[in-house]
Amino acid sequence: MEKKHNKIKFLAKNLARGFFWLAIMLGAYFFVQKHFGFDLKELLGPFYENTAAIYLIFLISETVFGIIPPEFFMFWAVRPGIMELYAQHVAALMLVSYCAGIVGFFIGSKFGGTRFYRYLRRTYLGKVESYFNEYGGFLIVVAAVTPIPFSGVCILIGAVNYNFKKFLWISLTRFLRFIVYAAIIWEANSLS
Repeated sequence: MEKKHNKIKFLAKNLARGFFWLAIMLGAYFFVQKHFGFDLKELLGPFYENTAAIYLIFLISETVFGIIPPEFFMFWAVRPGIMELYAQHVAALMLVSYCAGIVGFFIGSKFGGTRFYRYLRRTYLGKVESYFNEYGGFLIVVAAVTPIPFSGVCILIGAVNYNFKKFLWISLTRFLRFIVYAAIIWEANSLS
């Protein structure tokens, strides 16, 4: 019972952290937009309309420890008044993220015993590994829906030879983060 309570507490703490950072990002985005005339289209220049380039950047980010939070790409996907296009972009981003997690799993399973992996583990995955030792496969759920680096967890999960089918099923919770955050971003954008 204590272990289950710890898991729920761990999930709740990281969900709160995720929503806190989302609120900070939304607040900063709208503040800069309102007071400084910030235009994402202008900032991104030729990349703004180059969907393939944006998806490629997202794929690289999601495969390499989630360098850029998915929410930034959701901001890019917003086209005021065109919810269908936004939903299509978010669905594509969800699939890219899920597939990047699978790639991470295979990277971990293939290179888990190498010197390079030991370096990654020491440098980047130490904290994630301690979470895995404490929470097991539940860590996949937490990483899927919170700011804990999903790709790092996927690499670790692959390296410890976690059951692949179980990983695939549990990783579907990644979609929840995208759906909830995308809805919040869309609504916030509609209010601005």
